[in-house]
Amino acid sequence: MNTVQKIIIADDHPLFRQALLQTLKSKLTNVQWIEAQTVEQLSAALAENPDAELLLLDLNIPGAHGFNTLIKIRSQYKQLPVVVVSAYEDDDTVIKSMEFGAAGFVPKSTPVEQIFIAIEQVLKGDTWLPEHINLNRVADNSDIGDRVRSLTPQQHKILLMFADGLLNKQIAHELSLSEATVKAHATAIFRKLKVLNRTQAVIAIAQLEVGSTSFSSSKE
Repeated sequence: MNTVQKIIIADDHPLFRQALLQTLKSKLTNVQWIEAQTVEQLSAALAENPDAELLLLDLNIPGAHGFNTLIKIRSQYKQLPVVVVSAYEDDDTVIKSMEFGAAGFVPKSTPVEQIFIAIEQVLKGDTWLPEHINLNRVADNSDIGDRVRSLTPQQHKILLMFADGLLNKQIAHELSLSEATVKAHATAIFRKLKVLNRTQAVIAIAQLEVGSTSFSSSKE
C-alpha cells in the first residue's frame, strides 16, 4: 500500500475503538482513519468520503437495527468492502453477515495482529473469516434482505423509524415531510416488504436483528 487510504471505523465503544486504532495506526501508517459512533455519523462519513476504501462496522452501533445498516450500505456503496467487527461470533451471525454482503468478519475477541491481517487481506480483494466458522451452515432461508435492499434510502429511514415506534406525525416532523408523503412512503414500504401494515413490517425486519435465529435453516 503506497498511497494514503481512507478507512472508516463505525463503533460506539470508545475504549475498544481507541485501543484498536492505537495499534493499527502504527501498522498502517498511510491510512486516514475516519470515526463514526452512530448510524447518523456513519451516513455523513460515507457521504463525505466516497473514496473510502474500507469500512469496519460494528453491527450494534446506535441506530443500526442489526443487519439493516450492512444491507443498505452494500446496496448504496457497492464498491466499498465492509468488514463486520462484532462482539457476536456465532456461526449464524458470521454467515448472515457474509450473505448480506460483508467482505470479512472479525470478532472483537480477535487479537489486533489478526485484525490487521484481516484488513490487509480484504484491502487486497480477498475475504477473511474466523477459522472456527462452519461454512456448510446456511443461515438464511428468507428473501427479507433482498426486500430491504429494494427500499430507497428515505424508505429505509422511515422503516427504521417505524421500528423505533415513531408515529407518522413524528416521522413527518423529523424528516420535514408532510404526513401524506410519509403515508405514501409507508404504502410503498409495505408493498416492497410484502406486508400489510407497519406492525408486520417491524416483525419482518426483526429477523435482521443480530442474534435473531427465526429464519435459520438448521439448529443444533
